[in-house]
Amino acid sequence: MKQSSLNNATQMVTKFGDQSPHFLAPDPVDLSRAALLLDVDGTLLEIAATPEEVVVPPSLVRTLGQLLERAGGAVALVSGRTIETLDRLFRPLSMPAVGQHGAEIRLSPGGPVRCNHASLSPELRRRIHVLATINSRVLVEEKSRSMSVHFRRAPEYEAFLRQEVAKVVAAEARPDSVEFMFGKAVIDIKPSSFSKGTAVREVMAAPPFAGRRLVFIGDDTTDESVFAILPDLGGLGFAVGRNMKAAHGVFASPAQVRSWLARVAEAAR
Repeated sequence: MKQSSLNNATQMVTKFGDQSPHFLAPDPVDLSRAALLLDVDGTLLEIAATPEEVVVPPSLVRTLGQLLERAGGAVALVSGRTIETLDRLFRPLSMPAVGQHGAEIRLSPGGPVRCNHASLSPELRRRIHVLATINSRVLVEEKSRSMSVHFRRAPEYEAFLRQEVAKVVAAEARPDSVEFMFGKAVIDIKPSSFSKGTAVREVMAAPPFAGRRLVFIGDDTTDESVFAILPDLGGLGFAVGRNMKAAHGVFASPAQVRSWLARVAEAAR
């Protein structure tokens, strides 16, 4: 990435701690030198009432395909969703990806998926499902290495679910082996041995990402582990919709992220 682009991006973005952020995106980046790592829900896509109801604009699929080609493959999705689900959402596009908050890593389109072997105990999973019976609008999303409790349709149960999920985790034989994260109307539960941050480190050490300047965009608490390692990797991070610690700037919305990505792809044509 050209130094001038980095300087311009840094000058344009919101400073951390500003209570009235200026929602400015960074300048377009040099795709021959950058690695773009992108969260999905809340970053590329607007949050929906349920995970299945998200809308993937066809224009975004085209833009991601262009970025992937013009960056020599150094573009990846970083999500709490499974890689299988990401492939379904962005069909026919297949991309490098981090899935299940770091449990899954795929370094090339259509390539093999490396999966962390840590998982949640059957008893913990059972107790989480029991919690969800409080209301039919509370949804449990099961994944091979993690799970999520969605309450966007039942916000009145947020305090109860936060408290009870913490109790379920504390009752584990090794509670330090399990991590729960409070996101946007969701509670994500996973083994603590991996995170988006640990997975991004692995991705950035492998071709075609190695040696490039990391540019990460995320919006939620589940992305904080990536923002935390940006100084170590010499990367730039941008939040969506709000200030986040260690973010270099803020996009106003997923729509603005998509617009910026389209401009980056066009500039690299």
